[in-house]
Amino acid sequence: MPILLIGLSHRSAPLSVRERFAFADEAIPAALQSLRSSGAAQEGVILSTCNRVEIYACTELEPRQGLSTLRQFLLDCHGCPEPLPEEIYGLGEPESVQHLFKVACGLDSMVLGETEILGQLKDAYDLALKAGHTASRLNKAFQRAFNVAKHIRTTTNIQRGSVSVASVAVELAEKIFNDLDHREVMVIGAGDTSEKTARALLSRGARNVIVANRTFARAEALAGALGGRAVQFDDWAAEFEKVDIVISSTSAPHYILDRLKLEPLMKARRHRALLMIDLAVPRDIEPEVNFLENIYLYNIDDLQTIADDYLKQRQDEIARCTEIICEKARALLGAPEPGQPAAAPEFASARGTH
Repeated sequence: MPILLIGLSHRSAPLSVRERFAFADEAIPAALQSLRSSGAAQEGVILSTCNRVEIYACTELEPRQGLSTLRQFLLDCHGCPEPLPEEIYGLGEPESVQHLFKVACGLDSMVLGETEILGQLKDAYDLALKAGHTASRLNKAFQRAFNVAKHIRTTTNIQRGSVSVASVAVELAEKIFNDLDHREVMVIGAGDTSEKTARALLSRGARNVIVANRTFARAEALAGALGGRAVQFDDWAAEFEKVDIVISSTSAPHYILDRLKLEPLMKARRHRALLMIDLAVPRDIEPEVNFLENIYLYNIDDLQTIADDYLKQRQDEIARCTEIICEKARALLGAPEPGQPAAAPEFASARGTH
């Protein structure tokens, strides 16, 4: 059975499209069960992050039919009847395996060479593995992807000068405020991205972090680890007058901060400048907030501009890493070396993303 891939990412779709297809963490087990019980795939892994939603699958269907079935499955999962050929890409072997390796290595990330995606990929695979949704083909492919990522990071300079999404957010904060000394920060949501962002802010001079989360115990735990202070989620507005930077990254399915809520709070702040960074998908902060005076709102796609600066610096390393990835993919799939005759490809990618 070939390994197939259906998905969309920051390279193929804007945030407004990606957030429509994002899987909530708690929804993935049922989606994987449905994927297999429907006959669409015999093995499956679903990866859903701020920057991408991808389904890796092995199916007994002919590759083109398999990709069409997987595409329809993704649309049905999110109640989207219309096809989106320009946003959703489909890849068959060997491109699907090469893409998996690139994702694991951070080569397909918004911030080139970042390491956070590897942890997210491992979590997605571990969830599918423990629930029995993977077997020999995907097990071997994902385990090899993790090994390739380690090899790339230890033998190339792809990470030199690279930063995480959280660090890019902090760099943006420094452009707004010149420096972060004595700035007050509020973190809404106590997940990994929030924690990394808060730590980066503190390392650059932020004075204090206030943490608000739906589960107060998690807010207390994160605040304790950061030397900050936890507040009840519904009490965030009472702290609003003090803060300079708001980092929001919750799993809420709707806006938690909108213009109607923030407009009177800005008056209480005497319209002091406020930087708001929305790392959530779906978005936490209503885009209309950007029209309020002295509020600077940036979402996950806005970080791409800073990331592009790093991308230009490492083009040579990209070529070297890509060569390694292609070699490792050929070894996994048992394909002939360059220059040797190859079998006709079973499938041409539905959309070039590389």
